[in-house]
Amino acid sequence: MKLVVIGFGQCGGRVADEFARINKRARFQRGIEITPGVFAVNTDVADLSGLQNIKSDYQHRILIGGRKTSGHGVGKINELGAEIAREDADKVVDAIRSTKRFFETDAFLLVAGAAGGTGSGAIPILTQHIKERYGDKPVYNLIILPFQHEEETEERTIYNSAVCLKSAYSVADAVLLIDNQRYVRKDFSLRSNMAKINELIAEPFYNLLCAGEEKKARHIGVKMLDAGDIIQTLVGWTVIGYGKSPLALIRLPFERARNFRKKSTETHKGIQAMDEALSELSLKCNPADAGRALYLLAAPAKEMNMDLVKELGDYLKDLASEAIIRNGDYPRERGVMDVTVILSELSDVAKVRDYYSESASFIHDVKRKQGEAESKLRVIDEAAKDIPSLL
Repeated sequence: MKLVVIGFGQCGGRVADEFARINKRARFQRGIEITPGVFAVNTDVADLSGLQNIKSDYQHRILIGGRKTSGHGVGKINELGAEIAREDADKVVDAIRSTKRFFETDAFLLVAGAAGGTGSGAIPILTQHIKERYGDKPVYNLIILPFQHEEETEERTIYNSAVCLKSAYSVADAVLLIDNQRYVRKDFSLRSNMAKINELIAEPFYNLLCAGEEKKARHIGVKMLDAGDIIQTLVGWTVIGYGKSPLALIRLPFERARNFRKKSTETHKGIQAMDEALSELSLKCNPADAGRALYLLAAPAKEMNMDLVKELGDYLKDLASEAIIRNGDYPRERGVMDVTVILSELSDVAKVRDYYSESASFIHDVKRKQGEAESKLRVIDEAAKDIPSLL
C-alpha cells in the first residue's frame, strides 16, 4: 500500500518524519516505495527546521499562516490553526501534486497531535479539503493523544483534543488513535523518549505497507494482505498494535526434520507475538467492540504453517467475536516472527468519551470564569468613573 503522508504541527511533523525514515529503509532493504510523498505543514519555522528525513525544500516543508503568526506558531489556539489551514489549503494541495507517481498512491494519511494548536486545528480542515478534491482515495487521520501530565496541568489540552477528535471523526474515513502515555519509557531522557515514541508509532506500519508492494515472488505471501484489505478494514475509530518474538537464526545441519517440540515452539512464538501486539495496542480498548480487524504475520517462510495461522485467527476471533477478520502472511523477516494487528470500527472508546465529557465541563467553567471576571471589571470601571483621563 502506498501512502501520501502529511504531518501537521510539531507532533504530526515529527511522526511524518518517521514515515519518511521507514520509506528510506524500505527502499534500501527491499527496493519498495511505501510513502512516495511525505510532507510537513506548520505555522512554526523552528519546528520545520528540526526535521531530519523529510526533504528540506519548500514543497515538502510547508509554512502556512506566515502573515498571522510571523512563523512562530499559534500558541495552542486550535481555532486559529483551523482558520489558517482554511486560508492556505491550496498551498498544501499544490505541494501534494508534486509527488512523483501521485496517482499510483492508494490513500492519504494525515498526522497531528490532538492537544496542540496548528495540528489539531488544521487536520480536520485539510481532511475535508482533500476529500473534496480527491474523492476516489481514502483519507485517514492518525491522531496522537496527549500525555497524562499534559491533561492534568494544561486546561486547554483536553478541550483541544475533544474538538479535534470530534471534527476529524466527522470527515475522515478512519481515525487511528495513538495514546502517547502508553509509549513512555521512564528512564529515557526527554529527547530520547520523544524519538523512541515516534519510532514506535511508525514501526507497526512498516510490514503492513510493504506486504502488498513486494515484487519478488519468494516474498509474496500465500495469502497476501494488500491495499484493498486494509481499505476495507479501516473505518471509524481504529487502533493498531505490533508484537514480535525472536527465532533461532541458524538451523543445525543435522536437523533434517522438525519434531513435535519444534512445531509447538513455532506456534507458541506466534501466540507470544500476537499477545504483545494486543497488549501494546496504541490505545486501551475492548477488542469485543471492534467491527473489523486484521492481522499480518511476518516471519521466515519455513517458520509459518497452517496450524500457526489457524491458532492466531482463532485467538483474535475469541477476543473480537463480532469483527470481520482479514489476515495475511508475509515471508520476509529473518530471525524474528512478528504480528501486526488492527482493530477498527470500534463502537466504544472510553478515552474519547472521557475527553468529550471533561471538555463540556471545561467550557462551562470557562464561561463562568469569564462572567465573574467581567463583573469584577465592571466594579473597577464604576469606581473609576469620576477619575479624569490623560487621553
